[in-house]
Amino acid sequence: MNLIIDVGNTFIKLAVFKNNLLIKKINTSKEKFFEDFERISIEHKNLINVIISSVGFFSEEAILIIKEKYPTIILSHKTHLPFTNKYKTPLTLGSDRIALVSAAAIKYPSKDVLIIDVGSCITFDFKNSKNEYLGGSITPGIEFRYRSLNDYTNKLPLLKPQKTLNYLGISTESSIHVGVIQGLTFEMDGFIDAYREKYQELTVILTGGGAQYLVESIKNDIFAHSNFLLEGLNYLVQNNKNQC
Repeated sequence: MNLIIDVGNTFIKLAVFKNNLLIKKINTSKEKFFEDFERISIEHKNLINVIISSVGFFSEEAILIIKEKYPTIILSHKTHLPFTNKYKTPLTLGSDRIALVSAAAIKYPSKDVLIIDVGSCITFDFKNSKNEYLGGSITPGIEFRYRSLNDYTNKLPLLKPQKTLNYLGISTESSIHVGVIQGLTFEMDGFIDAYREKYQELTVILTGGGAQYLVESIKNDIFAHSNFLLEGLNYLVQNNKNQC
């Protein structure tokens, strides 16, 4: 059994896999991490290996405590990957993006794949049919867009994300929801259309916590997969045990 620790900018995800089957997943905070980590260790005594993917702050103290308990991989560009990395600055490629492309390389090895991850930031990552990672793009996430409207204006309210299928806002609040959600939907459809002009058989994966606000509005054919990143991390820990 493997324990996946995915440290994001907002939450930390803990996931337990038995072979390729996800059997437990929780979101925790940095303040509650050790409490939840110990609880999972007690509940799942057959845990063998751990992988840590961090795009947010995760202390050296926490890493040392985990390493004392389990063989542990810290995901980086040095980890053995199931794809060829053609990114011009591999040292700056986030571990979350590495995990997502790894999942695409394993699940769709001979296909052109665009992975859209809707988190604190929204990332677009492209892997071709030769399992070569060519790059992508990074744009502000949903909550960032809502917050910026409030931060940089005097009168616009700070709203929580909300699904909308409308294109016409009939109040200030509905106009903000339309602007953020439908604006982002148009942005995504535009990117997908641009990729499909060159890669006609493109497979598109939509994942991340914010995907729920967008999946019904996107016009292109996509596959929604909430655990795509975690599955990529599980693959990496299974195939890099010698690095533990």
